[in-house]
Amino acid sequence: MSDNVTVTCEINASAEQVWKMVSDLPRMGEWSPENEGGVWLKGANGPKEGVKFRGSNRHGKRKWKTIATIIDAEPGRKLTFRITVLGIPDSEWSYDLEPTDGGCRVTESWADRRPGWFKPLTALVSGVSERETHNRAGMEQTLEALKAAAESA
Repeated sequence: MSDNVTVTCEINASAEQVWKMVSDLPRMGEWSPENEGGVWLKGANGPKEGVKFRGSNRHGKRKWKTIATIIDAEPGRKLTFRITVLGIPDSEWSYDLEPTDGGCRVTESWADRRPGWFKPLTALVSGVSERETHNRAGMEQTLEALKAAAESA
């Protein structure tokens, strides 16, 4: 893992409420500027260790799908999943939640797991050559949108 990005946001809602939102991966498109949501696979209906999810993504006119495997799902505290594209490691995403006096602190993290040879191919498909900078901006937007939705609920 060469590139890593971490973004943190204070949200005036309980960690349990926010975890329910971020762990509902089909809804992720409501907050993310790149992910459009997706579907749980093989009869799954929510996040549990080992469960898979097919995500739909877009950047401008470009669209692609990924497979996420849940590796940690601790309600109210943590959600982590690993992404593959065509069976090739792509990234690891994590949401860590800490209760605070006014609600919770959410930390979204991304780690690049792509082999070096795969990076130019993913840039062609997605139209994003500088993934670290692009993801930081997207993560900031995601957490701000999540905050607005959680605080208005």
